[in-house]
Amino acid sequence: MNNKSTKRWLIQSVSGLLLTGSGLSMAIDAGISKMQGNDWFWYGTASLIVFQAGLCLLIDSVRFK
Repeated sequence: MNNKSTKRWLIQSVSGLLLTGSGLSMAIDAGISKMQGNDWFWYGTASLIVFQAGLCLLIDSVRFK
């Protein structure tokens, strides 16, 4: 395995893990906002987008391992 694919795997997998965790945290925060009666829809939608982007990066990084 060459150094370029190892570097790409490392960057992509770490980015995927960070985005997945951030998306889950944002979704929990949106749920709390919903229970308090605040605006939550667009924040919740953005959290799902961030979460899905993290999963896509994480799953795609396997091919560079």
